[in-house]
Amino acid sequence: MNPEIVPIHRKEFLREDGMLFVRTEGILETMVKAPLIIASLIVVALAMPIQTSFSSTRSLDITVYSDGSAHVSSQIEVDPLDPDFEVNLFGPSIDNFVAVGENGFLLSSEIIDNKVTIDTFGTSSITIDYDIHDLISKEGRVWTFTLNSPTDYSLLMPANSIIVGMTALPSNMVILNDQTQLELSTGLSEINYILGTANPPVTNPPVTNTESTIDIFTLSIVGISITAAVVGVIFMVKRNQTKSIPVIQNQITESQTKSNSNDPETIFKLRPEMREDDKEIIKFISENGGQVLESDLRKKFLQPRTTMWRAVKRLERQGVIEISKKDLQNLVKLKTELEEEE
Repeated sequence: MNPEIVPIHRKEFLREDGMLFVRTEGILETMVKAPLIIASLIVVALAMPIQTSFSSTRSLDITVYSDGSAHVSSQIEVDPLDPDFEVNLFGPSIDNFVAVGENGFLLSSEIIDNKVTIDTFGTSSITIDYDIHDLISKEGRVWTFTLNSPTDYSLLMPANSIIVGMTALPSNMVILNDQTQLELSTGLSEINYILGTANPPVTNPPVTNTESTIDIFTLSIVGISITAAVVGVIFMVKRNQTKSIPVIQNQITESQTKSNSNDPETIFKLRPEMREDDKEIIKFISENGGQVLESDLRKKFLQPRTTMWRAVKRLERQGVIEISKKDLQNLVKLKTELEEEE
């Protein structure tokens, strides 16, 4: 008889009770590698939102005005998963700050010193606009614009301004309606400039006629004499009504003041520092009966919502207009009484 052939490995590992033992060398190696693989996946998963949470400035535009203030407009890409976003401003003296999401809605914000915290509400792009008074220093006629920018930007100088020096050369420079627009790179830039004056219109000198001058002088003397005589007669005839005349004159003065309160020229005299673009808004409101909707202003001047809202709020701070709600819209109305600025 042939002896029974039994495999060696079964003979060594198969017990009488039928239990099968498996080699553990591969299992131990797998148990060591598994935590490393899981840890790597966790690091990759955490790194992805961190990278997308970093913000990036898409555009930065700065406009310098002739009064030494500047307007900053910037579009920033943000992480829509972050509930709020913090932006460093170019100084603490901020006016007319507006933040708008990609859907066109105004975003709530809080400014502390030179930082602003904006509620993102899920938007991935934020456009901020604000006026600032910290970028221009004045020494006599020479004014200096200074900015340490974290990104490339465009700079629009005031009308009729003359650049007399700069620390950084622009990548591009063009002239737009008597205004110089510069394209500047990241880093510190200083631009020295002076404000020029517009050339006065050339007019022909008046022709002097000696005979007509003498005739006008003679007629002026006669007219003054006649006027004095008439005033004297009126004074003698109505001397008993002197008490009522001041009252009537005061009433006339008050009515004229109220009726002329919506007159643009009267407003401009009381607010001599008003900007030219704001004057055009005042003229348009006056021509439309002293009140218009803010949407009508945007249609007239072809301005975006944020730009027109800043102009309206600026006029409200000057005490020229008042803003009220009408059918869920902003009604802009000229004030009936204005006070002179001190």
